[in-house]
Amino acid sequence: MSLQVLFRGPKLAASLLTHAAGYAGVLLLAYWLRGISLQADPVLQGYLQIMTGLLAFVFAAVSLVRFQGTQDRISLILGIGFLLLGAVLTATSVLFFQLPRDAPVQFLWAPVAWWVSRTLFALLLIVALLVERFLPRALHPPREIVGALVMVVASTYLITSTLKRLPTQVSPHLGAWLPDSQQLLPGVIFLLSVVWYRRRLRRERTAFDRAIYATACVNLAAQLAASQSEQLLDAPFALAQGLTVIGDATALAGGLLDNARLFHQVHYLSVSDPLTGLANYRKLLDVLDKETERSDRSGRPFSILLMDVDGLKKINDTYGHLVGSRAICRLADILKMNSRTIDTAARYGGDEFVLVLADAPEREAMLVAQRIQEIMLNDAEDPKISASIGVAVYRGDNSKIEKLLSAADQDLYAEKPGEKKRSMARTAG
Repeated sequence: MSLQVLFRGPKLAASLLTHAAGYAGVLLLAYWLRGISLQADPVLQGYLQIMTGLLAFVFAAVSLVRFQGTQDRISLILGIGFLLLGAVLTATSVLFFQLPRDAPVQFLWAPVAWWVSRTLFALLLIVALLVERFLPRALHPPREIVGALVMVVASTYLITSTLKRLPTQVSPHLGAWLPDSQQLLPGVIFLLSVVWYRRRLRRERTAFDRAIYATACVNLAAQLAASQSEQLLDAPFALAQGLTVIGDATALAGGLLDNARLFHQVHYLSVSDPLTGLANYRKLLDVLDKETERSDRSGRPFSILLMDVDGLKKINDTYGHLVGSRAICRLADILKMNSRTIDTAARYGGDEFVLVLADAPEREAMLVAQRIQEIMLNDAEDPKISASIGVAVYRGDNSKIEKLLSAADQDLYAEKPGEKKRSMARTAG
C-alpha cells in the first residue's frame, strides 16, 4: 500500500504534464494556423457538420443499446447528449448551404450553432456524471428512453429556433491573443469533465469509459483551437472541427468495442454454469450434436465421462452447503486441468458432470477417468472427495444422444459403492 501511495504522486504529475504539454501544443498550433490563408467553403463545412452529426447519431444509438442492456444511466445521458448534438449540427448545417460558394464570407468567428452544441455537450458530460453518482441504475429503461427522445426533439426545435434570431457574429477582436474567448466557456466545462472522468477511470476501466475520457480530452483541445479562430471557416476553426470529428469517432469506437464485450459476456453467461464456469446443459447438448455429426461423417468414435460427487449430501449435512458447493467446484477445477482444448467439460446438473472427449476411443477415456480419480484421491484439501465415473463411447452409428447419456449413466451407477465393478465400458448403440 505504501508503494502505491509513493508512486501515485509521480505518475499523476507526469500525466498532468503530458496533458498540459498536449493542450499547449494544440493552442500554439492553432495560433500558428492563424497566419495561413484558408479559402472558406461553406458547402464543404456543411457536409463536414453533417458527417459529425451522423457520427453523433451512431454513437447515440450504440449508447442507448448499452443502456438497454445494463440500465446504466450514464449511457442514457451520454446517448441523449450525442443525439442532441447530432440533431443540432445536422439541423444547423442548412445555414452553410444557404451561403453562396463564391460570395465573400461576412460572418466573423466560429458559428454560434457550433458554440451552443459544444456547450450543451460539455454540460451533458457533467450531468451524466452527476446522474450516475445519485441515480446510477434505471428502473424503467424503455420509458426513460422514450422520455429522452421526446426531450431531444423538443430541445432541438427550441435551440434551432433561437439560433435563427441570434446575431451572426460575435464581438470581433482581430489580432488578439484570444480572438474568440467565448470558446473558453465550454472549454472550462470540458476541463471539469476531463478531471472527473479521469478520477472515474480508477474504478471503471472499460473501453466505453476510456473512450468517453478521451473524447472529453479531445473536445477540450478543440475548444482551445476554436478560441484562436478569427473568421468563420478559417484554419484554426478547421482544426477545431477536425478534432471534434476525431473525438466523436473515438467515442463511437469505444462504444462499439464495449458493446462487443458485453455481447460476448452475455453469450458466455448463456452457455456457462455460473457456479463452476464450465459449459452448461444447453452448451453440452450443442457440443454433443456437433460431435455426433462429425463422428457419423468420419466414422471416428468419441467418448464421454459422466460423473457425480460421492456422498455430497453427507458433506452438506456435516460441513454445510458452502463446503458442498466448494466440493462441486473442486471437481470442476480438476476437469478443467485434465481436459484438452478440443474437449468440453460441462455441468450436467446438480453434482453431475460430463466430459466430452473428442476423437477418444474407449481405452483413452478409461485412462482419463482413472487419472481424475487418482487426482481426487491425492488431493490434500478437506473434506476428501471422490467421484463415480461412467464411460460411454459413440461409434458413429447414428444413435441418439439420449442413448449415449443413458449408457454412461448406467455405467456410473455400476461404479457406485456397493455395486458391481464394471468389467468394460458400456457403449451407445
